[in-house]
Amino acid sequence: MDSPSTEPAGFWRRLAALAYDALIQLALFFIGTALLLPLTGGQALAPGNPWYGAYLIAISLIYNGWSWTHGGQTIGMRSWRLRLVDGGGGAPSRRQVYLRFGAALLGGAALGLGFLWMLADPARRAWHDRLSGTAVVRERTEGRP
Repeated sequence: MDSPSTEPAGFWRRLAALAYDALIQLALFFIGTALLLPLTGGQALAPGNPWYGAYLIAISLIYNGWSWTHGGQTIGMRSWRLRLVDGGGGAPSRRQVYLRFGAALLGGAALGLGFLWMLADPARRAWHDRLSGTAVVRERTEGRP
């Protein structure tokens, strides 16, 4: 039986989960592009196109937003036994998830300082965790470290 955990997830574990999710999102970008081709006359959106960035952000938001609101875990987080929780240890609200996603984009745009902040934070929370009132915790199961 799973027992709840409030132990904050560490930097390297979170980075590993992020790397897994980056690969999954890359695959989703390819699938999304394939689905978009019939609507664009067989041409992919060029990186200079203003819609290109919005398109990538939308795919990423759908993947992360759905994962976080339906179980609190992305595939990468599940692999590393991590879970996104609200301040009380429960499931985050949609508002928290959208705020977290937006804050993570800003933290990434600031040369990753939003994510690196957790190295100095006593609660191991990044800017997007703090701004959204969420935390990433390690899942513990009985009998397993």
